[in-house]
Amino acid sequence: MNLTQRFLFVISALTLCTALSGCDTGTWNDPHATKSEKVKTLYSTFSQRPKHLDPARSFSSDESNFIDQIYEPPLQYHYLKRPYELEPATLTKMPEVEYFDENGNKLPESAKKPTYSVYRFEIKPGIQYQPHPSFATDENGKFIYNFKTKDESAAFKSLKDFTQMGSKELTADDYIYQIKRLADPMRLAPLRGLLSQYILGMSEFTDWAKQQRESMGQYDWLDLRKQDMQGLEKIDDYHFTITLKGKYPQFKYWLAFHFFAPIPWQVDRFYHLPGLPERNITLDWHPVGTGAYMMTENNPNAEIVLSRNPNFREDFYPIEGAAGDKQAGLLEDAGRQLPFIDQYVFRLEKEAIPIWTKFLQGYYDRAGISSDSFDQAVNVQAEGISLTEEMREKGINLQRAVRPATYYMGFNMLDPVVGGYSEKARKLRQAITIAYDTDEFIKIFMNGRGETGMSPIPPGIFGYQQGQQGINDVIFEWSDGEIKRRSIEYAKQLLAEAGYPDGRDAKTGEPLVLNYDTTSSANTKARLNWIRKQFRKLNLQLNIRATDYNRFKEKMETGNAQIYMWGWLADYPDPENFLFLLYGDNAQIDSKSGVNSANYKNAAYDKLFDKMRIMDNSPERMAVIQDMLDILHRDNPWGPTFHPHDYLLSHSWVRNNKIHGISKAVYKYIDIDIDKRKAMRAEWNRPNLWPLITVALIILFLIIPGYMAYKRRQLRTIGES
Repeated sequence: MNLTQRFLFVISALTLCTALSGCDTGTWNDPHATKSEKVKTLYSTFSQRPKHLDPARSFSSDESNFIDQIYEPPLQYHYLKRPYELEPATLTKMPEVEYFDENGNKLPESAKKPTYSVYRFEIKPGIQYQPHPSFATDENGKFIYNFKTKDESAAFKSLKDFTQMGSKELTADDYIYQIKRLADPMRLAPLRGLLSQYILGMSEFTDWAKQQRESMGQYDWLDLRKQDMQGLEKIDDYHFTITLKGKYPQFKYWLAFHFFAPIPWQVDRFYHLPGLPERNITLDWHPVGTGAYMMTENNPNAEIVLSRNPNFREDFYPIEGAAGDKQAGLLEDAGRQLPFIDQYVFRLEKEAIPIWTKFLQGYYDRAGISSDSFDQAVNVQAEGISLTEEMREKGINLQRAVRPATYYMGFNMLDPVVGGYSEKARKLRQAITIAYDTDEFIKIFMNGRGETGMSPIPPGIFGYQQGQQGINDVIFEWSDGEIKRRSIEYAKQLLAEAGYPDGRDAKTGEPLVLNYDTTSSANTKARLNWIRKQFRKLNLQLNIRATDYNRFKEKMETGNAQIYMWGWLADYPDPENFLFLLYGDNAQIDSKSGVNSANYKNAAYDKLFDKMRIMDNSPERMAVIQDMLDILHRDNPWGPTFHPHDYLLSHSWVRNNKIHGISKAVYKYIDIDIDKRKAMRAEWNRPNLWPLITVALIILFLIIPGYMAYKRRQLRTIGES
C-alpha cells in the first residue's frame, strides 16, 4: 500500500467511525454506566452525610428522605389528598380514642378536659421486616450472631460481612419497645421532652433507664423489656394501647412520624453486640424497617442506595385524590401494587451547577431550581410562571406548591427598645414591619418563589384565610380588591407616635440604632445591604451583628438578640404547630422547648391558645384562631413574614410526581419509564467525534511531510549505496 492509499484508508476509517457513532444509542458520558439498565432505578442527589438514621434520634428533613422510606410508623399521610389527611399505614384502621376521668370512668368524646386519653391500635397481621442478620437464627431458634466478646466479632468489619439473614413479623412489642427507646436518655431523642408531658409513665421510665445506665458501659445493651411503662399496654401481638395524660389531639400527627416507627428488641440487641458499635455497625448507620425500601449502600462520601424490600407488605397506589389529580394523570396507577421503582441511587453532589447540568443531560430524574439556574428553567411574566422553551422541548414538567412553613423577622420582646407591650413599642414594631417590603424581598432574593404572610399560619393549614378575610389590617389594607401594604408615610407617622420622629429619639435627638442578629454564613452582602435599605426608609440605622451559628443560637437562648430572622417548617398540619411558636410557656428564655424565640407572652393569647389546641377543626375553632391573630396583629411580636414556594422539575419519564409538604415517605408512589429515559438520554448525549477527527487529521497532515522526507532520504541512501 503506497502513501496515498494509506492516507485514503485513514480518512475512510475515520468517516466510518463517525457514521457508526451517529447510530450508537449508548452514551459515553453516563455517570451511572456501572448500574444495570434492567433494574428500574431513579437517580437523585444528597449534599451532606446523614448524621442520624436511628428513627429515635433523627429530626432532620434531609435524613427523613432516607429513613422515611425504610420505617413505618402506625399512620401515614394520604399521598394525593389536600388538605393533608392521615390514614393507616401498618394498622387495620385509624386508632380509636377513649377518654376517662381520674377514677377510670369513661367520658363522652365531647369531654373537654379528661384526665386520660387512651389510644387503641390494631396492627395488620403478616407484616415482615426486611432481611437482616439481627433476625438470623438456627434450627433451634437461637441467634446465629451472638458474640460474647470483641474477639469473637473481630472478623466482622462491616454489616456486609454478616451473610446469614432472617426476618420476623411486626408485632405490638416492636412499637412498645421503640417508645421506650424514645424515653431512654441514651438515645437523646428530640421528642422526649414533649412526649414526657403526655405519655403516662414516660418520665418515670426515663429515670429508671438513667439509673440503670450508671453502672453500665457506653456500648452495653440495656434490655428495655425489663421495665414496664405505665402508659403502654400490650393486649396481644396485634393490639396495644397508649395512655396520655389529659387531651392532646395533635398526638395523632406524631403517630405518622418515624419517631414512632417500630424497632424490635432483636435489632437493638444485635447492634450492641461486643465490638460492633466501635466499628460503626449501629442502627444510626444501618436502619432496619418494614417499609418499601431498605438501605443497601451507605457510603456518604459517594452514594447511598435504597433497594426494594423483598418482604414489603401489600400496599396499593391511592384510588382517589385531590381536585385536578385525575386530569394531571396522577390516578392512572390507581390500585396498583407498590412500590414501582426497584432502586433509588443518591449521589453526593455539593455544587448546584453539576446537578443542573446532569439533570439537563437526563442523568438525574428530578431536580429543584437553584438561583443560578432559575432563568434557564422558568419564565416569570405578568400572566404567571411558565417553563422556558428549552425545558418544554425536553418535555420537562414543573410542579409548584406552597411549603407549609413560615419565615419571619422576630422582635425580642424582652429588649428595652423593640420589646415590651406599650403603645410606643407596638408602634415602633408596626412601623418597621410596614417599611420592610417582603414582596420585594421575595422577588429579588427568591426569584418570586414565595408569598407575603398575614399570620404565622401558612396556606394549606386550618386557620389560614385568603383575601380580605385573612388580612393583617394593622400592616396592610384592602384596596381595589387587593391586599396592599400600608404606605411609608403611615409608617413614619407610627414611628413619630412611638417617640422617634424621622428616626430620632424625641427626647434626646439621638438617631435610633437597632441591632440585627444573624449568622454570617446565611447572608450575602447584597441581602444585608437590602435589609439596611428597608430601615433607612424610616431613617433608622441598622447595625448588623453577624456571628457563627453557635454564637447566634446562644444569643437567642439567653435573650440577647434584638431583631433577627427565623423560620419554622410544619411538623404536622395543624395550626397549633405554628401558633405555639408564640405561646408564653414556650418562651425561649425560660422553657425547655424554646420555640417561642420572640419571648412573647400575652395572657389573653395564651388563654385562647389553651382553648384552641384541644378543639377539633370547626367554625368555632376558626373563630378562636381569628381572635388570637387579632392579638398578634396588634402586638406585632413578629415583623414581616413570608411563606416559601417549592418548585420541582421532573423529566417526562417520571410518573406520579406530587409535592407533599409534610410527608417524606413518598418514594413508593413514584414510577419511571426506563425505556423512554434510555432513548432520550441517548438523543441528548450523542458522542461528537468531529473534534477528535479534526485533531487526528491535523496530526496526520503534520506527519505526512515528515514521513515523505524520511522516505526520500531512505531512497537517496539506497541509491548512493
